[in-house]
Amino acid sequence: MSERGICSRREADSFIERGLVFVNGSAVSELGIKVDPSSEVVLDRMAAAEQTGLATIILNKPIGYVSGQAERGYKPASVLITAANRAKGDKSGIKFSPTHMKNLAPAGRLDIDSQGLIVFTQDGRVAKKLIGERSEVEKEYIVRVEGEVTENALGLLNFGLSLDGIPLKKAIVTRLNNDQLRFILKQGKKRQIRRMCELVGLKVKGLKRVRIGEIRLGSLPEGRWRFLAPGEGF
Repeated sequence: MSERGICSRREADSFIERGLVFVNGSAVSELGIKVDPSSEVVLDRMAAAEQTGLATIILNKPIGYVSGQAERGYKPASVLITAANRAKGDKSGIKFSPTHMKNLAPAGRLDIDSQGLIVFTQDGRVAKKLIGERSEVEKEYIVRVEGEVTENALGLLNFGLSLDGIPLKKAIVTRLNNDQLRFILKQGKKRQIRRMCELVGLKVKGLKRVRIGEIRLGSLPEGRWRFLAPGEGF
């Protein structure tokens, strides 16, 4: 079910245990059951309705907050998701509720010394699309660097570098001005951009994520958040 993008594995277990999953028209209640790849797998209306109510939140993370659990005395970015911090320009029409915080998790990391767009979601399908092994969703960053950006360095940043002994996927890296670059990546290794820059003799002085897929940071104020509106997608 997870591979088909129907729901996350955790959701699948819950739906199966509650008899809300149908294979070729028959309800299944046994976890781990194997089905033919050609089988029709659908959710009961109740399960589909639960998925519709799952929240996805877009936050403009400031520097100094960690993406996930609190660490080394630093607060997690999720503490900024409060009614008071909701952006005035949120046009989703969704009423914020404490239930939106249940099982809300970051779909991808953004380093403590980086800022910009980060996604929190209750929806396993969204998380898989953004950070799954086969994710092809672009992430765009504006990066301020120190050092000389030579044509050779720029070429290597686009393609030809390896991290942890593994060649990186092709990136799109362009020069904005003397000390700023635009990175567009389809993968997200830990501190990837900073490590890439170090390999070509550059030091990152500032990093801001401005886009994930079709969703742009836009005018969302720093430290504020909004819901992913109905009809929006990555």
